Amino acid sequence: MVPGLFAASPGARLPALELLLARGRCALGPAQRPEDWLREAFELDGASLAAGALSVLGAGLEPGGAVWARADPVHLELMRDRLVLVPGTALDITHEEASALLGALQQHFSLEFQAMTPAAWAVRLDGEFDLDAPSPLELAGRDVPVGGGVRLHRMLNEAQMVLHAHPVNAAREARGAPALNSVWLWGLGRVPPGAGGPWRSVSSDDPIALGLARLAGKKSHALAGGAEVWLARMPEDGRHLIVLDALRLPLALGENAQYEERIARLERDWFAPLLAALRAGRIGMVTVHVPDGVECSAHETIRGDLRRFWRRPKALERYTA
Repeated sequence: MVPGLFAASPGARLPALELLLARGRCALGPAQRPEDWLREAFELDGASLAAGALSVLGAGLEPGGAVWARADPVHLELMRDRLVLVPGTALDITHEEASALLGALQQHFSLEFQAMTPAAWAVRLDGEFDLDAPSPLELAGRDVPVGGGVRLHRMLNEAQMVLHAHPVNAAREARGAPALNSVWLWGLGRVPPGAGGPWRSVSSDDPIALGLARLAGKKSHALAGGAEVWLARMPEDGRHLIVLDALRLPLALGENAQYEERIARLERDWFAPLLAALRAGRIGMVTVHVPDGVECSAHETIRGDLRRFWRRPKALERYTA
């Protein structure tokens, strides 16, 4: 699953990926957020994804039956009459910084906070909140919406005061780094009763995807450095899900050079080795899922499809038409 794949600029060529897309079969489907794709892929009921509770589960912790929300660190920038959000995944947060800030928040609120990664936090809430917010990645560089009720606003204001006064942020500002001056609450809910899906294993650095794997009783792994490493440890026959979401951040921030660098790395480390493995018969099928694609939500390619020479590769931007 590769969100943001078809946002490549004109002129970017990825021969292995282009061949897989051209020779495979297109599955029509509506464009959707990656989180919604995961919800459907794991056969969850309901319109929303309990990202907080699932993230805690994906980190190997026990969320129980409590209400959790993601409480990701962000930088809020006041620009004249606008408040713009920078997600924590863009802020180079260290484990030490995350641990110190979470300790201060936990002491102030007497609530349980957890850090799945330095930029992915969660909080266990002691009651119901009116909360239906998008993820920080969806809001990157955009105006911050106002909503959530009085209790939520009070909590966020207190969190901002705790973070503003913390030595971690004083040190960050002294070296010219953006302060971690707020948390962004989203993905409220309890762990769903169960999950399904066809996957034998899930490989991802996304704690939500890992939580869904654990909920569904699937094997889960941190994302390997590339397809060759993944193929060497591929556990067994069946369908395996690999979440390659490295394009989301540069796409959200409009960082074109970083986007092109990362998509070239995906071609080198993943698509070219997977195409070679398909040709050699090491794997039987490669399906490239692009949840935010306009025409096709997936391109499924088996070894025999590679002989369809009359289906010529085309540049990625052609898939946005």
